[in-house]
Amino acid sequence: MNFEVTPGMRRLGASVLGMQAIVVALITPVAIKIQGIPVPVAVTVGIGLAVLCVVAAGLLKRPSGYVVGSLVQVLAIATGFLVPMMFFLGAIFAALWITAIFVARRVEGVTSR
Repeated sequence: MNFEVTPGMRRLGASVLGMQAIVVALITPVAIKIQGIPVPVAVTVGIGLAVLCVVAAGLLKRPSGYVVGSLVQVLAIATGFLVPMMFFLGAIFAALWITAIFVARRVEGVTSR
């Protein structure tokens, strides 16, 4: 299977991951104060996932960046076990991620013809 990275995919994917980095970083105080998650666990998960979002956005020039970005989506949904609202927010971001990839490929495929 040939997975060609297009400029639109990079832009849309980086936008989704950038917004997601902010949201997942903000689950840290929610996990600590509201859910009662221990500080080291909350910081590791929240900030760690935010950093992974930024790393994935930086890797979007290569197909491996999309693998890392997809892993971020799975991990974001899994953070729902710490902060239940993240099941919903993670699913929203996963839908945005998938949409960003397919819409960009479709739009750029139409304009290149």
